[in-house]
Amino acid sequence: MSSRRMNRFIFIVAGCCSVLTGCMKWDYDLGREIAVRPEVGHGLFITNEGNFQYGNATLSFYDTQTRKIDNEVFFRANDQKLGDVAQSMTIHNDLGWIVVNNSHVVFAIDLRTFKEVGRITNLTSPRYIHFVSDEKAYVTQLWDNRIFIVNPRRYEITGYIECPGMTPGSGSTEQMVQYGQYVYVNCWSYQNRLLKIDTRTDRVVDELVVGVQPTSLVLDANDKLWTITDGGYEGSPYGYDVPALYRIDAASFSVEKQFRFRKGDSPSEMQLNGTRDTLYWINKDVWRMPVAAEQLPARPFLEYRETKYYGLTVDPDNGDVYVADAIDYQQKGIVYRYSPEGELLDEFRVGIIPGAFCWY
Repeated sequence: MSSRRMNRFIFIVAGCCSVLTGCMKWDYDLGREIAVRPEVGHGLFITNEGNFQYGNATLSFYDTQTRKIDNEVFFRANDQKLGDVAQSMTIHNDLGWIVVNNSHVVFAIDLRTFKEVGRITNLTSPRYIHFVSDEKAYVTQLWDNRIFIVNPRRYEITGYIECPGMTPGSGSTEQMVQYGQYVYVNCWSYQNRLLKIDTRTDRVVDELVVGVQPTSLVLDANDKLWTITDGGYEGSPYGYDVPALYRIDAASFSVEKQFRFRKGDSPSEMQLNGTRDTLYWINKDVWRMPVAAEQLPARPFLEYRETKYYGLTVDPDNGDVYVADAIDYQQKGIVYRYSPEGELLDEFRVGIIPGAFCWY
């Protein structure tokens, strides 16, 4: 399940009589016949997590020009469900790579037809995939002290990167960015570090301690790494701290500046715009800050709407901001599209718990 979502998942489960038997059943109209779109223009994939252990994750596609939303495109193209908790999606070599966390699989799909062309299986609890080359990619894991090395051409696991200071039950690696020959990864669940991996040797060569539970990681136009920490939770045996935003020089792998939030805040979902000079994140409201800023913004970009802002992305072409609303984590969610000036341009229904986006 997603990094910022553990406490929310626990809340959902507590509110049901039983994960397997007490919650409401879902009707997905599995017998319906809907033609798969033969052409895909510039648009946005939305991975909808679905409910943990329900196997109701879905994939949606939104055409930004026509404003047409197609839901359940993976099922409609393949006549099979996507699986249990769709975590993330990445595009490489004209294929879409969908990481399905609790199904322990990464699917590769044709971007025009949405049909599966291959899959990587036998993963522990995959989170994100990062392509080092056409023949090598890394897959981060939850509840594992290893990052898996895979061959995307052959759809197979070829090795592992051992992460120091982790046990199989407490290991957690998340998002990845690359600077030169090095891949940097944030360690989220019950962790407080970033790792530096040499892609020539597939070994961790350095680590950097930051705040408790770094949830996101990006690389800006000035070659600065940014990570945001959620601080954990009060009473956690793994620590509870003031959440913070960190600016880190990628070349020296050292912290340049720390921006501290208030204790009790829960920042997450940090993103960059297309020119990689402006940060966005969720902290109840949606916030925006130039990477050159020396202090946190005083007012949000988008104010809280008495709902559950859950996912966030920025159109790399025109700067439109998309915010996913999980509502109550049980009904189908909504995605809101805003202009760079904060004007609401569109809103559309997607699947249950829309959590991540992928631009095409």
